[in-house]
Amino acid sequence: MGWGPAEAKEELMLNFSTTSHKKAWFGTAMITLALLLLPFVAGLGGNSWIRILDFALIYIMLALGLNIVVGFAGLLDLGYIAFYAVGAYMAALLASPQFAVVLQSFVDNYPIFGNWLVQLFGADVAANGIHLSVWAIVPLGAAVAAFFGIILGAPTLKLRGDYLAIVTLGFGEIIRIFMNNLNKPVNFTNGPQGINNIDPVSIGGIGFSRQVSLFGFNMPSVQLYYYLFLVLTVMMIFFCIRLQDSRIGRAWMAIREDEIAAKAMGINTRNVKLLAFAMGASFGGVSGAMFASFQGFVSPESFTLVESIVVLAMVVLGGMGHIPGVVLGAVLLAALPEVLRQVVVPIQQALFGSVLVDAEVIRQLLFGLAMVIIMLIRPSGLWPVPQHGRIKTLKH
Repeated sequence: MGWGPAEAKEELMLNFSTTSHKKAWFGTAMITLALLLLPFVAGLGGNSWIRILDFALIYIMLALGLNIVVGFAGLLDLGYIAFYAVGAYMAALLASPQFAVVLQSFVDNYPIFGNWLVQLFGADVAANGIHLSVWAIVPLGAAVAAFFGIILGAPTLKLRGDYLAIVTLGFGEIIRIFMNNLNKPVNFTNGPQGINNIDPVSIGGIGFSRQVSLFGFNMPSVQLYYYLFLVLTVMMIFFCIRLQDSRIGRAWMAIREDEIAAKAMGINTRNVKLLAFAMGASFGGVSGAMFASFQGFVSPESFTLVESIVVLAMVVLGGMGHIPGVVLGAVLLAALPEVLRQVVVPIQQALFGSVLVDAEVIRQLLFGLAMVIIMLIRPSGLWPVPQHGRIKTLKH
């Protein structure tokens, strides 16, 4: 018996699906290979270029977290950097000698309670502080930041638009000022001087503070951190993709489009909003913990309002709600300004023999000009959410 039109169509669709599946696997393999080899290529120009890649990955993690709040749920958050600060200071407190300073401050100001704490934690902790591993710091950073996300979200459940932006902006500034002044009477954060001597990451006995030889390759510290950040970033991207296609993700998008209609459909908008704040904050907490371990030092100057605006610009520039677009926006706004910082001075010296304009001035001018041009040409972002469903509906 010959094949009819139905059988032929089914065979054609099967072949098309198999071909698409192979292309997807091939593309994934090529991207993976490129990401694995990227630090070796960048390292030819010095470790500073690999360091730029490290910070780009940290900003990707931050942007992915903010995309949950702004892109998925449609909640404008201008204080997102506060969760970054919470994660960083949590890691600094639990992976440095700072906890010993805290206990000593309790002993000096509240002797009875302070001596009880010293007995509780032991003489070794009182002398040297707590030095937790990365396996404890990452989940703790996510949990503590998520808790603060709920604290921020609870009073703002009935706020939308500009009012929500103002409240979240204030929350971010409160956290920064809080960290700046929480050195009296008990010295938790060491005030404006910040916390230093934070332990570097150590996995399987391999310390990330020095060069390591693996598989015949000499990998500097910044390259080891690159692979750690890359693994965390891939995990977050996978989590966001699964979250976007889940019932919770669809509930967030319903609230983003029309909160009143979402509530009428039976969605518990209060709990869903709180979950969005908590989920997004947890990403910021993990990013902050990794930033503290990578830098070895944290201070309030790293968590200003400008940082929140930059992370929000990454989400908006790339395409709100679209995970690949957010990654693209984060890479561009995190890496390109640093690349300009590296090349502006050599170019001026080659052309004019001296530096006529400071590199920071040119970097900021080009950065602002690029932002204005891109937002005028593509207001939905460089890589916006595909509108296949909407186009199909309009055609019908």
